[in-house]
Amino acid sequence: MSQDHPYQTTLPSLPEGVSRPLWSVMIPTYNCAAYLRETLTSVLAQDPGADVMQIEVVDDHSTKDDPAAVVEKLGRGRVGFYQQPQNVGHTRNFQTCLERSRGQLIHLLHGDDAVRNGFYHKMQVAFANDPAIGAAFCRCILMDDQSHWQSLVWLERSHGGILDNWLERSAVEQRIQTPSIVVRREVYETLGTFDRRLSWTEDWEMWVRIAAHYPVWYEPEPLALYRIHDNSSTGRHTVTGKNMEDVRRAIEIFQDYLPEGDADRITSQASENWALEAIGYAAPNMLAVDNVSAAIAQVREGLKCSHSLKVIKKLPPLVLQIGKKWLKKKITMTQVTIDATADLVHK
Repeated sequence: MSQDHPYQTTLPSLPEGVSRPLWSVMIPTYNCAAYLRETLTSVLAQDPGADVMQIEVVDDHSTKDDPAAVVEKLGRGRVGFYQQPQNVGHTRNFQTCLERSRGQLIHLLHGDDAVRNGFYHKMQVAFANDPAIGAAFCRCILMDDQSHWQSLVWLERSHGGILDNWLERSAVEQRIQTPSIVVRREVYETLGTFDRRLSWTEDWEMWVRIAAHYPVWYEPEPLALYRIHDNSSTGRHTVTGKNMEDVRRAIEIFQDYLPEGDADRITSQASENWALEAIGYAAPNMLAVDNVSAAIAQVREGLKCSHSLKVIKKLPPLVLQIGKKWLKKKITMTQVTIDATADLVHK
């Protein structure tokens, strides 16, 4: 891996004499202070002390809330706080988190996510058991904006250990949510940080890059909580279709990490999987909340990923649903116009 990649900045190693705890729990935030209390509480409940764990919130210049107040009230001097002088976007904010980290193991924990008791102990055991691994992750629980559990992500295997064929498995589909993974700091120092060309799939590309160079450990117990809500990055990108644009860019980037003889097959499968996700899941979800334009964006961008036979077969019923919703919306708007005109005439 090149040490001077223009979009993947190499993380400088720490100078001699800097205090090195085992853990750096770095918490990037942006306008999510309403959830930050839950995030910090989940970490502080497992706090082994400042000598072992650095805990710091890195805020991307929030404008709608006050994360510093939450840190001051809940952290009581135990939790560090840094705020960007101006908004830099979440990928660059991740970069700042990594640069400010001092621990041997880095856990990037979004300010609207959380961990369950036992997360840090289980992850620490994984790294202690195999010094060769570059990262370790656990099964993840998806929750809503009210912290209600919605579902579990898939089970990779029934017991802990290094995953087989993980590079291909992670490349054909995004299988890791950021709060569930811990990475050695030296891995970022060697491979570089999150790719600045990406704004939604920067994590997926990073996990594939790591899998191409290091063994990865899996813990089957669900110990991380990932929040899905309309104001999240995922929610915003799905509405515009920008998520699929970013998917195509990520696949193009990490094709170079894959074995030459398998790269085309793997990236083709990845493209098809994401097209099926857009057309078979994201678009219907958008229709369920009457967001027809978002559903159309998912179909349009999904087909740019892949128009395989499997993908095309998904289209007819979805197109019919979109047509019905669109027609209903036009009729409703027409009726509103008629009613408004009638009111004006009556007056």
